Amino acid sequence: MTSILNTVSSIHSSRVTSVDRVGVLSLRNPDSVEFTRRRSGFSTLIFESPGRRFVVRAAETDTDKVKSQAPDKAPAGGSSINQLLGIKGASQETNKWKIRLQLTKPVTWPPLVWGVVCGAAASGNFHWTPEDVAKSILCMMMSGPCLTGYTQTINDWYDRDIDAINEPYRPIPSGAISEQEVITQVWVLLLGGLGIAGILDVWAGHTTPTVFYLALGGSLLSYIYSAPPLKLKQNGWVGNFALGASYISLPWWAGQALFGTLTPDVVVLTLLYSIAGLGIAIVNDFKSVEGDRAMGLQSLPVAFGTETAKWICVGAIDVTQLSVAGYLLASGKPYYALALVALIIPQIVFQFKYFLKDPVKYDVKYQASAQPFLVLGIFVTALASQH
Repeated sequence: MTSILNTVSSIHSSRVTSVDRVGVLSLRNPDSVEFTRRRSGFSTLIFESPGRRFVVRAAETDTDKVKSQAPDKAPAGGSSINQLLGIKGASQETNKWKIRLQLTKPVTWPPLVWGVVCGAAASGNFHWTPEDVAKSILCMMMSGPCLTGYTQTINDWYDRDIDAINEPYRPIPSGAISEQEVITQVWVLLLGGLGIAGILDVWAGHTTPTVFYLALGGSLLSYIYSAPPLKLKQNGWVGNFALGASYISLPWWAGQALFGTLTPDVVVLTLLYSIAGLGIAIVNDFKSVEGDRAMGLQSLPVAFGTETAKWICVGAIDVTQLSVAGYLLASGKPYYALALVALIIPQIVFQFKYFLKDPVKYDVKYQASAQPFLVLGIFVTALASQH
């Protein structure tokens, strides 16, 4: 790697004809020419002639590559498991298939897979036969690896400038994977997911391709969430609700449509849970405040500040679930309502133990400890809705 002094094309006794990237230029008196190198990383060229003195101070430049001031390597001690799951604390990887998997963020697949399970349970028509199990597994593959993988990859692509600030060692901003490879991955996952949706409609004997329409609508929502000109994520409220609906409502609807029909009460319940999903989405915004602010994204932590946003987050999660419990109680299902309340209590405990103390430091611990109770609550609601 070579460092060179930015050049000066020509210097005359009365003027400088051309200077390439001059840092400092000053005129003084007397006479001689000298070259000095300073410790600060600048080089100085001094040209003197009778009555004039030119000082050209130029920064050294790397001829191979100009790098960001942000670190381009993952923090020391990164985990290979975190890398495969696509979460914070990942080690650096050069294997392209592992990098491709990292972009799809497998850690985000379980809520979508669980949503399909809840939808199948809510339909009341799922049976433990090889055919129904195979249908549900294929629907999970569509919702998780394919369409969630597509969503996460396209989001990372359009977030590459923000990640260059917040996490410059991630695969795209670090250059570990090329633009063409990312675009190819996006199309393969999208078309794969839509293809599976079409197969499921044929398999279920649908005259209207309901699952395909849901998959197509969800894919479009994912695109406008991440991509300009709409880029829903620029608005903390709209973007996070869209994300919550994608993670909770859509896979539930797909699972229920595969085995039965969607009903108005299920649509209401799932949209309510999407508000809880809004709260879950806010959890991931705290670690990106610096980059979001620099790029003009109005995430809730940016718009309201960290202290206010963390209470909005837990409020959205807890109030939504308590509202669903109230709905179940009013619908004559007190035992399901009581079970849901029992699952809300440990979530509140972990909110005070981890998230409300430090939403950045403890975000992973909070999600790992509290969210299992949230998804179990969704399943309880699904069971309640089939009776």
